[in-house]
Amino acid sequence: MPNGENSGILIYAQLTRENYIHTVFFELLDKSKELAAKLGGVEINAVIFTTPNLINEFKESFQNMGLDKVYCFENDLFKNYSTEYYSKLIVNLVNDIKPEIFLIGATTQGRDLAPRISSALHTGLTADCTGLDINEKGLLAATRPTFGGELMATILCKTYPQMATVRPGVFRVNSVYDKKDTEFIFPQYSFEGLEDRVKILDFRNSVDSIINELDSAEIIVAGGMGLKNEQGFALLKDFAKSIGATVGATRAAVEAGLAPSSIQIGQTGKTVRPKLYIACGISGAIQHIVGMENSEHIIAINNDKNAPIFEIADTGIVGDFFEIIPKYLETKGE
Repeated sequence: MPNGENSGILIYAQLTRENYIHTVFFELLDKSKELAAKLGGVEINAVIFTTPNLINEFKESFQNMGLDKVYCFENDLFKNYSTEYYSKLIVNLVNDIKPEIFLIGATTQGRDLAPRISSALHTGLTADCTGLDINEKGLLAATRPTFGGELMATILCKTYPQMATVRPGVFRVNSVYDKKDTEFIFPQYSFEGLEDRVKILDFRNSVDSIINELDSAEIIVAGGMGLKNEQGFALLKDFAKSIGATVGATRAAVEAGLAPSSIQIGQTGKTVRPKLYIACGISGAIQHIVGMENSEHIIAINNDKNAPIFEIADTGIVGDFFEIIPKYLETKGE
Protein backbone atom coordinates (compact mmCIF):
# COMPACT_ATOMS: atom_id res chain seq x y z
CA MET A 1 0.00 0.00 0.00
CA PRO A 2 1.17 3.57 -0.59
CA ASN A 3 3.24 5.14 2.15
CA GLY A 4 1.51 8.27 3.47
CA GLU A 5 4.87 9.87 4.26
CA ASN A 6 5.94 9.87 0.61
CA SER A 7 4.13 11.83 -2.09
CA GLY A 8 4.69 13.16 -5.58
CA ILE A 9 6.84 12.25 -8.56
CA LEU A 10 10.43 13.44 -9.02
CA ILE A 11 12.13 13.33 -12.44
CA TYR A 12 15.83 13.76 -13.15
CA ALA A 13 16.29 16.39 -15.87
CA GLN A 14 19.56 15.47 -17.55
CA LEU A 15 21.46 18.11 -19.46
CA THR A 16 23.48 17.11 -22.51
CA ARG A 17 27.01 18.38 -23.04
CA GLU A 18 25.51 20.95 -25.40
CA ASN A 19 23.30 22.23 -22.54
CA TYR A 20 20.03 20.88 -23.87
CA ILE A 21 17.55 18.99 -21.73
CA HIS A 22 17.71 15.36 -22.84
CA THR A 23 14.59 14.28 -24.74
CA VAL A 24 13.97 11.39 -22.35
CA PHE A 25 13.00 13.97 -19.68
CA PHE A 26 10.03 15.12 -21.78
CA GLU A 27 9.01 11.50 -22.34
CA LEU A 28 9.13 10.82 -18.59
CA LEU A 29 7.18 14.00 -17.91
CA ASP A 30 4.37 12.94 -20.23
CA LYS A 31 4.11 9.54 -18.59
CA SER A 32 4.29 11.16 -15.14
CA LYS A 33 1.18 13.21 -15.96
CA GLU A 34 -0.67 9.95 -16.47
CA LEU A 35 0.76 8.38 -13.32
CA ALA A 36 0.05 11.48 -11.22
CA ALA A 37 -3.59 11.48 -12.30
CA LYS A 38 -3.96 7.86 -11.16
CA LEU A 39 -2.41 8.82 -7.82
CA GLY A 40 -4.97 11.57 -7.25
CA GLY A 41 -3.17 14.49 -8.87
CA VAL A 42 0.12 14.50 -6.94
CA GLU A 43 2.90 16.99 -7.68
CA ILE A 44 5.36 16.43 -10.50
CA ASN A 45 8.78 17.91 -9.75
CA ALA A 46 12.21 17.87 -11.38
CA VAL A 47 15.83 18.02 -10.25
CA ILE A 48 18.56 19.49 -12.44
CA PHE A 49 22.30 20.26 -12.22
CA THR A 50 23.62 23.31 -14.07
CA THR A 51 26.41 25.84 -14.10
CA PRO A 52 25.51 29.20 -12.43
CA ASN A 53 22.60 31.10 -14.03
CA LEU A 54 22.05 28.54 -16.78
CA ILE A 55 18.72 27.58 -15.22
CA ASN A 56 17.32 30.93 -16.40
CA GLU A 57 17.35 29.59 -19.95
CA PHE A 58 14.99 26.75 -18.97
CA LYS A 59 12.59 28.47 -16.55
CA GLU A 60 9.96 29.34 -19.14
CA SER A 61 10.09 25.84 -20.60
CA PHE A 62 9.60 24.23 -17.19
CA GLN A 63 6.66 26.54 -16.51
CA ASN A 64 5.08 25.76 -19.87
CA MET A 65 5.50 22.05 -19.20
CA GLY A 66 3.43 22.33 -16.04
CA LEU A 67 5.99 21.31 -13.43
CA ASP A 68 5.16 22.12 -9.83
CA LYS A 69 8.71 22.53 -8.52
CA VAL A 70 12.20 22.39 -9.97
CA TYR A 71 15.11 21.77 -7.60
CA CYS A 72 18.20 23.44 -9.05
CA PHE A 73 21.76 22.62 -8.05
CA GLU A 74 24.18 25.21 -9.44
CA ASN A 75 27.96 25.11 -9.49
CA ASP A 76 30.79 25.54 -11.99
CA LEU A 77 31.79 21.98 -11.12
CA PHE A 78 28.55 20.74 -12.68
CA LYS A 79 29.78 21.54 -16.18
CA ASN A 80 30.78 17.88 -16.30
CA TYR A 81 28.78 15.02 -14.83
CA SER A 82 30.04 13.68 -11.48
CA THR A 83 28.72 10.44 -10.02
CA GLU A 84 29.93 11.38 -6.55
CA TYR A 85 28.47 14.89 -6.42
CA TYR A 86 25.22 14.23 -8.23
CA SER A 87 24.31 11.05 -6.37
CA LYS A 88 25.07 12.47 -2.90
CA LEU A 89 23.12 15.70 -3.47
CA ILE A 90 20.14 13.88 -4.95
CA VAL A 91 20.11 11.43 -2.03
CA ASN A 92 20.01 14.37 0.38
CA LEU A 93 17.20 15.97 -1.63
CA VAL A 94 15.14 12.77 -1.78
CA ASN A 95 15.50 12.26 1.97
CA ASP A 96 14.25 15.82 2.44
CA ILE A 97 11.29 15.98 0.03
CA LYS A 98 10.35 12.27 0.11
CA PRO A 99 8.90 11.63 -3.36
CA GLU A 100 6.73 8.58 -3.89
CA ILE A 101 8.25 7.86 -7.31
CA PHE A 102 11.64 8.86 -8.74
CA LEU A 103 12.23 8.45 -12.49
CA ILE A 104 15.51 8.67 -14.40
CA GLY A 105 16.20 8.22 -18.10
CA ALA A 106 18.12 5.05 -18.94
CA THR A 107 20.86 7.01 -20.72
CA THR A 108 24.53 6.27 -20.17
CA GLN A 109 24.52 8.87 -17.40
CA GLY A 110 21.24 7.68 -15.92
CA ARG A 111 22.41 4.08 -15.79
CA ASP A 112 25.44 5.21 -13.81
CA LEU A 113 23.55 7.54 -11.48
CA ALA A 114 20.40 5.57 -10.62
CA PRO A 115 21.98 2.52 -8.92
CA ARG A 116 24.21 4.75 -6.78
CA ILE A 117 21.15 6.63 -5.56
CA SER A 118 18.98 3.56 -4.98
CA SER A 119 21.77 1.83 -3.06
CA ALA A 120 22.30 4.85 -0.80
CA LEU A 121 18.55 5.14 -0.19
CA HIS A 122 18.19 1.38 0.42
CA THR A 123 15.36 1.20 -2.07
CA GLY A 124 14.64 -0.89 -5.14
CA LEU A 125 15.35 0.07 -8.73
CA THR A 126 13.76 -1.35 -11.86
CA ALA A 127 16.16 -0.62 -14.70
CA ASP A 128 15.68 -0.18 -18.46
CA CYS A 129 11.89 -0.11 -18.29
CA THR A 130 9.68 -0.13 -21.36
CA GLY A 131 6.41 0.53 -19.51
CA LEU A 132 5.13 2.27 -16.35
CA ASP A 133 1.71 2.16 -14.70
CA ILE A 134 -0.02 2.43 -11.33
CA ASN A 135 -1.59 -0.83 -10.12
CA GLU A 136 -4.80 -1.33 -8.16
CA LYS A 137 -2.94 -0.81 -4.87
CA GLY A 138 -1.48 2.52 -5.97
CA LEU A 139 2.03 1.15 -6.52
CA LEU A 140 4.34 1.80 -9.44
CA ALA A 141 4.22 -1.16 -11.82
CA ALA A 142 7.42 -1.07 -13.91
CA THR A 143 7.72 -3.37 -16.93
CA ARG A 144 11.03 -4.45 -18.44
CA PRO A 145 12.45 -7.27 -20.63
CA THR A 146 13.90 -10.27 -18.84
CA PHE A 147 15.48 -13.65 -19.69
CA GLY A 148 17.42 -12.12 -22.56
CA GLY A 149 14.39 -10.34 -23.94
CA GLU A 150 12.28 -13.49 -24.19
CA LEU A 151 9.79 -12.34 -21.53
CA MET A 152 8.43 -9.09 -20.11
CA ALA A 153 8.30 -8.75 -16.31
CA THR A 154 6.24 -6.25 -14.31
CA ILE A 155 8.04 -5.38 -11.07
CA LEU A 156 6.79 -3.70 -7.89
CA CYS A 157 9.03 -1.92 -5.40
CA LYS A 158 8.37 -2.52 -1.68
CA THR A 159 10.32 0.52 -0.50
CA TYR A 160 10.28 4.28 -1.14
CA PRO A 161 10.91 6.07 -3.30
CA GLN A 162 9.90 3.62 -6.00
CA MET A 163 12.65 4.05 -8.58
CA ALA A 164 12.85 3.21 -12.25
CA THR A 165 14.99 4.07 -15.24
CA VAL A 166 13.23 4.24 -18.61
CA ARG A 167 14.73 3.83 -22.05
CA PRO A 168 14.67 6.89 -24.31
CA GLY A 169 12.12 6.59 -27.08
CA VAL A 170 9.68 4.39 -25.16
CA PHE A 171 7.02 7.06 -24.49
CA ARG A 172 5.57 9.63 -26.84
CA VAL A 173 5.93 13.35 -26.14
CA ASN A 174 2.85 15.55 -25.89
CA SER A 175 3.31 19.08 -27.17
CA VAL A 176 0.39 20.50 -25.13
CA TYR A 177 0.79 21.11 -21.40
CA ASP A 178 -1.04 23.05 -18.71
CA LYS A 179 1.19 25.98 -17.80
CA LYS A 180 1.95 26.45 -14.09
CA ASP A 181 3.64 29.01 -11.88
CA THR A 182 6.57 26.69 -11.28
CA GLU A 183 8.53 27.18 -8.07
CA PHE A 184 12.30 27.13 -8.51
CA ILE A 185 14.14 25.99 -5.40
CA PHE A 186 17.90 26.17 -4.88
CA PRO A 187 18.80 23.68 -2.09
CA GLN A 188 21.73 24.48 0.16
CA TYR A 189 24.51 21.94 -0.10
CA SER A 190 28.09 21.29 0.86
CA PHE A 191 30.85 19.21 -0.71
CA GLU A 192 32.31 18.50 2.72
CA GLY A 193 33.24 14.85 3.00
CA LEU A 194 32.79 14.32 -0.74
CA GLU A 195 35.56 13.41 -3.15
CA ASP A 196 35.14 13.48 -6.92
CA ARG A 197 37.11 10.33 -7.66
CA VAL A 198 36.71 10.49 -11.44
CA LYS A 199 37.70 13.58 -13.40
CA ILE A 200 36.99 14.16 -17.09
CA LEU A 201 40.18 15.31 -18.78
CA ASP A 202 38.88 15.32 -22.34
CA PHE A 203 35.73 14.42 -24.22
CA ARG A 204 35.74 13.00 -27.73
CA ASN A 205 32.80 11.62 -29.67
CA SER A 206 33.39 8.17 -31.08
CA VAL A 207 32.51 7.57 -34.70
CA ASP A 208 29.53 5.49 -33.60
CA SER A 209 28.13 8.21 -31.33
CA ILE A 210 28.47 10.82 -34.08
CA ILE A 211 26.71 8.67 -36.67
CA ASN A 212 24.29 6.89 -34.38
CA GLU A 213 22.31 9.20 -32.17
CA LEU A 214 19.35 6.84 -32.22
CA ASP A 215 17.38 8.52 -29.44
CA SER A 216 16.65 11.63 -31.48
CA ALA A 217 17.00 10.35 -35.07
CA GLU A 218 14.20 11.16 -37.50
CA ILE A 219 15.36 8.58 -40.05
CA ILE A 220 16.85 5.21 -39.09
CA VAL A 221 18.27 2.61 -41.47
CA ALA A 222 18.66 -0.70 -39.64
CA GLY A 223 20.35 -3.91 -40.74
CA GLY A 224 19.84 -7.55 -39.82
CA MET A 225 21.48 -10.85 -40.65
CA GLY A 226 20.26 -10.51 -44.24
CA LEU A 227 23.18 -8.12 -44.76
CA LYS A 228 25.41 -11.18 -44.30
CA ASN A 229 28.78 -9.58 -43.51
CA GLU A 230 30.81 -6.44 -42.78
CA GLN A 231 30.57 -5.41 -46.43
CA GLY A 232 26.81 -5.48 -46.10
CA PHE A 233 26.91 -3.10 -43.14
CA ALA A 234 29.41 -0.88 -44.94
CA LEU A 235 26.86 -0.60 -47.75
CA LEU A 236 24.15 0.12 -45.17
CA LYS A 237 26.22 3.01 -43.77
CA ASP A 238 26.75 4.44 -47.25
CA PHE A 239 22.99 4.27 -47.81
CA ALA A 240 22.30 5.93 -44.45
CA LYS A 241 24.78 8.70 -45.16
CA SER A 242 23.20 9.39 -48.54
CA ILE A 243 19.78 10.07 -47.00
CA GLY A 244 20.92 11.66 -43.73
CA ALA A 245 19.89 8.66 -41.62
CA THR A 246 21.14 7.06 -38.45
CA VAL A 247 22.31 3.42 -38.46
CA GLY A 248 20.76 0.70 -36.30
CA ALA A 249 21.03 -3.08 -36.06
CA THR A 250 19.27 -6.17 -34.77
CA ARG A 251 20.50 -8.20 -31.83
CA ALA A 252 21.48 -11.07 -34.13
CA ALA A 253 23.66 -8.76 -36.22
CA VAL A 254 25.32 -7.38 -33.09
CA GLU A 255 25.98 -10.84 -31.68
CA ALA A 256 27.47 -11.86 -35.04
CA GLY A 257 29.97 -9.03 -34.70
CA LEU A 258 28.59 -7.06 -37.64
CA ALA A 259 27.62 -4.00 -35.57
CA PRO A 260 28.39 -2.53 -32.12
CA SER A 261 25.95 -3.06 -29.25
CA SER A 262 25.52 0.73 -28.98
CA ILE A 263 23.25 0.67 -32.06
CA GLN A 264 21.19 -2.41 -31.16
CA ILE A 265 17.42 -1.88 -31.42
CA GLY A 266 14.90 -4.11 -29.68
CA GLN A 267 13.92 -5.50 -26.29
CA THR A 268 17.51 -5.75 -25.13
CA GLY A 269 18.64 -2.65 -27.01
CA LYS A 270 17.18 0.76 -27.75
CA THR A 271 13.54 1.68 -28.33
CA VAL A 272 13.12 4.18 -31.15
CA ARG A 273 10.31 6.27 -32.69
CA PRO A 274 11.70 7.86 -35.88
CA LYS A 275 9.58 9.41 -38.59
CA LEU A 276 11.00 6.85 -41.03
CA TYR A 277 12.42 3.39 -40.24
CA ILE A 278 14.00 1.39 -43.07
CA ALA A 279 14.53 -2.27 -42.15
CA CYS A 280 17.12 -3.93 -44.38
CA GLY A 281 17.55 -7.69 -44.28
CA ILE A 282 15.59 -7.92 -41.03
CA SER A 283 13.28 -10.91 -40.65
CA GLY A 284 11.09 -9.29 -37.99
CA ALA A 285 11.55 -11.27 -34.77
CA ILE A 286 9.31 -9.96 -31.96
CA GLN A 287 12.38 -9.02 -29.90
CA HIS A 288 13.30 -6.48 -32.59
CA ILE A 289 9.76 -5.40 -33.45
CA VAL A 290 9.01 -4.09 -29.94
CA GLY A 291 11.91 -1.68 -30.26
CA MET A 292 10.73 0.02 -33.47
CA GLU A 293 7.06 -0.76 -34.12
CA ASN A 294 5.94 2.74 -33.12
CA SER A 295 7.91 4.39 -35.92
CA GLU A 296 5.70 6.71 -37.99
CA HIS A 297 6.47 4.97 -41.29
CA ILE A 298 8.23 1.62 -41.78
CA ILE A 299 9.82 0.45 -45.02
CA ALA A 300 11.05 -3.15 -45.19
CA ILE A 301 13.53 -4.56 -47.72
CA ASN A 302 13.80 -8.35 -47.65
CA ASN A 303 14.17 -11.08 -50.25
CA ASP A 304 11.79 -13.36 -48.32
CA LYS A 305 8.22 -12.36 -49.17
CA ASN A 306 6.99 -14.24 -46.08
CA ALA A 307 9.26 -12.39 -43.61
CA PRO A 308 7.28 -11.27 -40.52
CA ILE A 309 8.65 -7.72 -40.91
CA PHE A 310 6.21 -7.17 -43.80
CA GLU A 311 3.28 -7.60 -41.41
CA ILE A 312 4.05 -4.28 -39.70
CA ALA A 313 5.66 -2.46 -42.63
CA ASP A 314 3.79 0.40 -44.30
CA THR A 315 5.82 -0.22 -47.45
CA GLY A 316 7.38 -3.55 -48.38
CA ILE A 317 10.05 -4.21 -51.00
CA VAL A 318 10.67 -7.86 -51.84
CA GLY A 319 14.15 -8.00 -53.27
CA ASP A 320 17.88 -8.33 -52.67
CA PHE A 321 19.39 -5.55 -50.57
CA PHE A 322 22.70 -6.00 -52.45
CA GLU A 323 20.96 -5.22 -55.74
CA ILE A 324 18.50 -2.53 -54.66
CA ILE A 325 20.77 -0.26 -52.61
CA PRO A 326 23.74 -0.11 -55.02
CA LYS A 327 21.34 0.85 -57.83
CA TYR A 328 19.86 3.58 -55.64
CA LEU A 329 23.32 4.92 -54.78
CA GLU A 330 24.33 4.90 -58.44
CA THR A 331 21.20 6.84 -59.38
CA LYS A 332 21.73 9.33 -56.57
CA GLY A 333 25.33 9.90 -57.68
CA GLU A 334 24.37 10.73 -61.25
